[in-house]
Amino acid sequence: MASTDEPVDLTSALGPPRWLRNLGSTAWLLVGVALFLVGAVWLMSLTQSIVVPVIMAAVIAAVASPLVGWLKGHRVPRAAGAALVLLGIVAVGVLTFVMVVAGIASQTDDFSAHLDDATTLIQGWLRDIGVSGAEAQEIKETAGSAARKGVEALLGGLSTGVTALSSLVVFLAFTTLSLFFLLKDGPTIRGWVEGHLGVPPAVARSISTRTLESLRGYFLGLTLIAVFNAVIVLVGALLLGVPLAGAIAAVTFIAAYIPYIGAWAAAVFAVLVALGGAGTDAATGMIVVQLLANTVLQQVVQPFAMGTALGIHPLAVLIVTIAGGSVFGAVGLILAAPLTSAVVRISADLTRPAVSAAPAG
Repeated sequence: MASTDEPVDLTSALGPPRWLRNLGSTAWLLVGVALFLVGAVWLMSLTQSIVVPVIMAAVIAAVASPLVGWLKGHRVPRAAGAALVLLGIVAVGVLTFVMVVAGIASQTDDFSAHLDDATTLIQGWLRDIGVSGAEAQEIKETAGSAARKGVEALLGGLSTGVTALSSLVVFLAFTTLSLFFLLKDGPTIRGWVEGHLGVPPAVARSISTRTLESLRGYFLGLTLIAVFNAVIVLVGALLLGVPLAGAIAAVTFIAAYIPYIGAWAAAVFAVLVALGGAGTDAATGMIVVQLLANTVLQQVVQPFAMGTALGIHPLAVLIVTIAGGSVFGAVGLILAAPLTSAVVRISADLTRPAVSAAPAG
């Protein structure tokens, strides 16, 4: 007969529940990931003179590498094809700089004059609705200061990494040299990276493929949308008689590379210029043009331009863009959305075999 006085194992009864243990393990994993990211950001900030050019070159190479592959398919050696594509990119970059950045810089005084006129009109409206003169003057000075810095902020946002370097020439040299080697030896570098990810070869290939697809589709689509918005704004400004229409279109084009934030910042800037340079009616018309360009018409063009490049909700794009810019600066603003899209698609690829095998099991 068995004794009933033997001790009972109470480990399972007094121990933490399974869900709590899983939550604790996940929390520690997240802490480790966060510490790794903080350390990586800190290290990149110390070496930004070479990290920023390499990142920019990698993005450009991801978009332009199919051209090198196409040239190789037509019996052009990969080194020669990389050199040809590099020369084309440099030519396009110089032309864009001369037409856009230099053109805007030459009209800075005109922008300031029109923005001052706009803030003066706004000050008068504030007085009409009962705001005191001192408060209206303070609002005018604040708005005028912010508006005059609008172009500088838009242009500076794309060159934050550049201004931190000791020399623009060094930055361009690093970028050009990195771009050439990435175009020339892209497949070799990709194979080396895939071999050192520590995952099965099929998974490594999926990770690199999805990342490249997201970068290419996102930036090519973003360029098409930027051109579309710039053309719409240019036509609207010309029809409304808004001064500096070409420069406004250039600001719209540049700002479109910062999702959501840049487009609406450029829209506010364009409305203020229209208000100061052509009056209330033109400003109202420019508001309508900007709403059409950034909402209704863009929703028609965006599915064709982006295709399946992102596959994430627009709200998620906005959140990760702001978060990326807060943590990583201008590089984070530009790369947050495509990299998030790549992570989402890689996760889907990794879970798809398990889901398809579940019914059979």
